[in-house]
Amino acid sequence: MSRVTTSTADLWHHYGRGRATSGRTVPDTFYWSWGQDAGPSTEALGDLTGRCVGDLGAGAARHAAHLAVHHQPAQVDAVDASPAQHAIATDLYARLAPRLRIVRSDAVPHLHAMTGTYDVLYSVFGAVDFTDPRELLPSAAAALKPGGRLVFATLAHYLNGAPAQPDAVAADIPAKTHDGETTTMRRWVLEEHVWTKLLDDAGFTNITVDVLPAANGGPRTADTLLVSAYHPS
Repeated sequence: MSRVTTSTADLWHHYGRGRATSGRTVPDTFYWSWGQDAGPSTEALGDLTGRCVGDLGAGAARHAAHLAVHHQPAQVDAVDASPAQHAIATDLYARLAPRLRIVRSDAVPHLHAMTGTYDVLYSVFGAVDFTDPRELLPSAAAALKPGGRLVFATLAHYLNGAPAQPDAVAADIPAKTHDGETTTMRRWVLEEHVWTKLLDDAGFTNITVDVLPAANGGPRTADTLLVSAYHPS
């Protein structure tokens, strides 16, 4: 198994393609749980009316499209580095512009370019899972307005049942390149106290972590950590 380290390799080329062709409507629901079938919904984000919102690692932008259609934000930026995911999102939801803006970018440079812009940032098993949190979380704090909120869903443990990491280290997980070659990518699956410490170090306050139990059993089900934190006012 090879290890792809360049940021130009699109390791998300094959992800979600079947669903993109079979389900083209804007989702009526928004869930944080790994199974996307139960638990809290958009109340974790607060009132989005007239707000500027960023989805970090938006994939096909389904969550972002739901917010744009059902929650009256001023704007939702669906940010993803994958050329393939950007193309799928554009095909599905470009019609929702200008309220929905589909952005092809790594999360950290995008956030660096958006200092003091966002009222709310969120990630649903997205960029927070796949970007070094010591880079991403301070960048998110800087991109939020005073009093802004960061909310993210992340794995409470590995999909094979192994426990989360007790330190801020990533694990290599299986992935495939555009050509179907087997490789790995880094994913951060961290214990609750590690996320809390990283957020505190990045300047966030009012940090809360809730555990969302998996609704169904199975070999790849997982509990979810739903994490919320605020930029100081």
